[in-house]
Amino acid sequence: MNQPSSEPLFQRLEFARLEPEVMQARARAWSECIQGRRSVREFSSDPIPSGVLDACIQAAASAPSGAHRQPWTFVVVTSAAKKRAIRLAAEAEEQVFWREKISPEWRRALGPLGVDEHKPFLEAAPALIVVFRHVHGLEDGHKVANYYTQESVGIAVGFLLCALHQAGLASLTHTPSPMGFLQTVLERPAHERAFVLIPVGYPARDCQVPALVRKPLDEVRLFA
Repeated sequence: MNQPSSEPLFQRLEFARLEPEVMQARARAWSECIQGRRSVREFSSDPIPSGVLDACIQAAASAPSGAHRQPWTFVVVTSAAKKRAIRLAAEAEEQVFWREKISPEWRRALGPLGVDEHKPFLEAAPALIVVFRHVHGLEDGHKVANYYTQESVGIAVGFLLCALHQAGLASLTHTPSPMGFLQTVLERPAHERAFVLIPVGYPARDCQVPALVRKPLDEVRLFA
């Protein structure tokens, strides 16, 4: 029997090199666009147009990953019953966190952001995207190793947030701790772990966000 070749398969890269002025213009335009993204906790119930989330998730799933294992699953939740179950479970975990786990320093840091144990946005948003990380893979029912899964899924989530913003949607990264209840509510297999919970939709009409000041470029960018 012929054994499959272990030689890697390659194809020609389709790459269009841009003129410097075009590169500069596109870089500035994208920088201005993404700087307008904010974490939103007040959502309209208006539905998201068909196909938009699929396109955004397809963009996220194009992210690089360790050994090209693609160790992610994106679960889109629109069912009112499932959103309710997720909110109740998340708030139960948050109540324990705020009562028993949070340090005084952490509480002070969160104070100006208006964050507490109440998570109404988990029901108000028309959709939740729960991103799961595959701690290992499965091939023909057998366990196979995955590599750099934290980094890989983190990059994919970054792609997803950018795609959602570019599409005209608001989002929030929510990470209740622990998040095992998401695996149960959404009936995910044992090798998947919840990585982040992202409410998605349009901002509520009178949505408020904290007045934040970001660090200037010269403080976050160095030359070496």
